[in-house]
Amino acid sequence: MQLTPGQNVWRVAPARRAAMLVDGADYFAAMRRAMINARRSIWIAGWDIHSKMRLVGPSGEPEDGYPAQFADFLSALVAARPELDVCLLLWDFSMLYAPERDFFPTLTLRWNTPSNVRFCLDDCIPLGSSQHQKLVVIDDALAFNGGLDITIRRWDTNRHRIDEPHRVDPSGNPYPPFHDVQMMVDGDAARALGDLFRERWRCATSERLPQLSRDEDPWPEGVKADFTGLDIGIARTQPGYDDQEPVQEVERLFFDCIDAAERSIYIENQFLTAPRIAARLAERLKARPQLEVLMIAPKFQEAWLDARSLLAGRIRFAEIVREAGEDRVHFAYPQVAGRRGRTLATMVHAKVMIVDDKILRVGSANLNNRSMGTDTECDLVLTARGDDERRSIERLRNKLIGDHCGVDADAVASALARHGGSLIALARSLSHGGHSLQPIEDVANGLVEINTLIEGVADPEKPIGAEEFVSTMFGGFVPTRHVSTVLKVLAAGLFVIGLAVLWHFVPFAKPEAVHETLSSIGESKFAPVIVVGAFVAAGLVMFPVTVLIAATAAAFGPWFGFGYAAAGSLLSAIAGYSVGAMIGKQTLRDFLGPRLNRVRKRIVRRGVITVAAVRLVPIAPFTVVNLVAGASEVPLFDYTVGTLLGLLPGLIMISAVGHQLARIMTAPTPLDFALLTGAVLGWIALSVGVQAIVSRYWSGGR
Repeated sequence: MQLTPGQNVWRVAPARRAAMLVDGADYFAAMRRAMINARRSIWIAGWDIHSKMRLVGPSGEPEDGYPAQFADFLSALVAARPELDVCLLLWDFSMLYAPERDFFPTLTLRWNTPSNVRFCLDDCIPLGSSQHQKLVVIDDALAFNGGLDITIRRWDTNRHRIDEPHRVDPSGNPYPPFHDVQMMVDGDAARALGDLFRERWRCATSERLPQLSRDEDPWPEGVKADFTGLDIGIARTQPGYDDQEPVQEVERLFFDCIDAAERSIYIENQFLTAPRIAARLAERLKARPQLEVLMIAPKFQEAWLDARSLLAGRIRFAEIVREAGEDRVHFAYPQVAGRRGRTLATMVHAKVMIVDDKILRVGSANLNNRSMGTDTECDLVLTARGDDERRSIERLRNKLIGDHCGVDADAVASALARHGGSLIALARSLSHGGHSLQPIEDVANGLVEINTLIEGVADPEKPIGAEEFVSTMFGGFVPTRHVSTVLKVLAAGLFVIGLAVLWHFVPFAKPEAVHETLSSIGESKFAPVIVVGAFVAAGLVMFPVTVLIAATAAAFGPWFGFGYAAAGSLLSAIAGYSVGAMIGKQTLRDFLGPRLNRVRKRIVRRGVITVAAVRLVPIAPFTVVNLVAGASEVPLFDYTVGTLLGLLPGLIMISAVGHQLARIMTAPTPLDFALLTGAVLGWIALSVGVQAIVSRYWSGGR
């Protein structure tokens, strides 16, 4: 198989050494030692990063004097070596996954670690996509890539014991055996993965990380290289976003790996749902009557969403492949049996493909639709050039099978010879110490329509079509890169309408009390001072300015309400600007994180016009914009005029109906709701219209 940059790989780069690390304990031990060896930088990108995961090896305990938990380990490491630059890039994840994530990663990974541990949430992907690459780059000289995130419920040893005392989450809850694989490379291949991280970091933060000299060798002591002096292919999936073109090297590489198969394809993968991959496997099985396919996957998915959305897809995948290969295809899951008939299924999270004894592929990409075009992915591939490398690939495949069957690679090789080289016969018979491979027998659960609907959202072939929805609504004037902002405006408007309706039907306070409070403020001779003080105070604690504008209009009516709200908003903006100017860019960046660079670049680009556009279609909360503008030394005149121009349309529209809010909360009429809805829709239309004009006639890059 030929590795061709621009087609089935991004780059082909030489590595002096490469090693495959099987299961979390071996990977975390190697990575921990490599981080301790780091002299200049540690860069980590992941689908998930958890501050409390225990970064420990097979013993389950730290053995080097540093703390076990990840955030504490990093803090101790940079305290001992202040010159280290640590960058953590975590997917700005969907709330659907919040129950299984570090609930406040900004707090635990940014504010609870030293300033040279820099943390950023990566939102540089389209709506519906995820950042799924799992990269660790040390000093631009050593890199890890594969299926393992630095997060909880991933640690396990090769033994996958049914009663493993260290296999518990931070709350002390045990979890089933867990299997995954990571590849470690050095040399130019590591530098190339560093370039990949640099690009993701630049996109998320507008900050460029430097190329580093590679004077040190952070390769962890005790880890033997499986390969030396070889070329590593790097394949990516990248959905189209902003100035990034869509990339589907991962899928192309899967096709080419399958087309190269003659005798055997060994696959470990968490998800098996991509119909194009199934069809390609079926074609190759028909073309090569001697070809066998052994696929190792989880018995079932733990997460409710995955179980509902991907079961039907896996059934279809299996039907396509089995119809073509019949008894030359076997789907199995690893099982561990204990005393009194107790069994546990090992969770297979690995993404591995081994073709014959010539191609080894390890990465982050699943065999599902998302990994082919929706999520960001990165796979490493190497092709054997001689007998030594072929024997190494064969040994690693045997090691993986032995991992599931309770024996070592030599025992697998001997058993395979007894079965005439048949991987399927081996998988059906080899078992030791309660470990075995059991056949997967999926059964549809009967909720076909619901599952099909969920599947379309959870496993799409391309990012969910919010872009097409907004483009259709607004005539194609809003480009893809601004859709998320438009959706936020739509959501904000609908929230305002919904809140008014909810207040009427489910009152949170006595209407008389609300009306009395608003009236008392309006009648006070200190009303202007109260209003301006409220705006300034609220602006410093990030309270939504739109809510204050509406409350001011409700208390003072449209004319006085407009004047007071305009004065309060402007003075609040100037107060925030002054605070930002006093604390400076670096302090603000330390507090809010490196993604602040993107906000700063937008604000400082074109003075009055920029500030006005940011106020009309906000790229960040009101308070953040105030602070960043001051810290970035935007001229005060430009800032003040731009703020006034940008806030003016919203002030007019909200003030026009805001005085009716008290009546809406007490004795609303259909006309009141109609006026409120019309004002909100007008605000949305104006914001979207300005977004379209700015996007079309004044387009700037990140």
